[in-house]
Amino acid sequence: SRFSTELAKALLKLTPVTFIVSDPKQRDLIDPKASYVLAPVPTPLTEPSMARLMNKYKPDVVFSPLQTFGAAGRTFKLILSSHDMIYYHYRTPPHNLSAAMRAGWFLYHLTYAPQRLNLNSADIVATVSHTTQRDFEKTKLTKRPIVVIPNAPQDLSKYVTKVTQTAAPKNIVYMGSFMPYKNVETLLKGMKWLPDRTLHLMSRVSDKRRAEFDKITPKNAKVIYHNGVSDEEYAKVLANNAILASASLYEGYGLPIAEALALGVPVVVSDIPIFHEVAAGGAIYFNPEDPKDFATRIKEFDIKAVRDQHIKNGKQHISSFTWEASARALLNTIKSIL
Repeated sequence: SRFSTELAKALLKLTPVTFIVSDPKQRDLIDPKASYVLAPVPTPLTEPSMARLMNKYKPDVVFSPLQTFGAAGRTFKLILSSHDMIYYHYRTPPHNLSAAMRAGWFLYHLTYAPQRLNLNSADIVATVSHTTQRDFEKTKLTKRPIVVIPNAPQDLSKYVTKVTQTAAPKNIVYMGSFMPYKNVETLLKGMKWLPDRTLHLMSRVSDKRRAEFDKITPKNAKVIYHNGVSDEEYAKVLANNAILASASLYEGYGLPIAEALALGVPVVVSDIPIFHEVAAGGAIYFNPEDPKDFATRIKEFDIKAVRDQHIKNGKQHISSFTWEASARALLNTIKSIL
């Protein structure tokens, strides 16, 4: 994932690191010359033996960007990560998993017990936001100390020469999956009141999900399904007189919002705690259950003074989220348990 690779590259600049990979090509995402050890592909069958496999390398600390890492018999310190609690609220498993894996995923999230068992096997638990940290504490998801190692935006400005903003931004951009909790339906329904604007749905969408969206899309709505784009293509659409939008009902962080703010693109998002943490005064917020409210908030950015102030606020706020800062937070956590 981008979280794994960007955090890894930043940490490598601060301290020697040996990476655990299941394919040597994964090392190329970080540094072709980086030190690494080879481990099996993570599956429910291979995970329980991970600690015993790692013991022979005598690590001081193992950091896993996932919550699953077999800890039985370990002779080293262990930091596990869990990014959110989405699947306790919305239990539909990711569609890219096999039927057996989806069944296991569903059963895993029926109660907190399996994840508590996993997280309590570590010395420290890391997560990506203070909002998620509070959720963990509220539900007593772990007895271990919880530290925040935030996500950070990639630099999309390297793909564009300038960001165009006119009196009334005409493009509305959504980047993310089409899982039910992402609530893309509100964006589509809200286009009823935005006939002169175009909604760009950037990610891949299944035929089944597309058919469901077609049934609720207003007749006068302009919607473009890009069905997957490169980072460069994504940046160019964002930079073309656009607003980034999300009606998500729950997130662990909200990386597309951070990326838009860093690029200097206005943001209209759900009024939920995590988006206030990520965007602060850089976004306009709306009721994610009210499509008309979404459309109304979009139009607020037609006023240049409003747009300019939010762009300024957003850039200033998101500048504190960097991979270097996250890597330093991780390194300080590693030092604290040695």
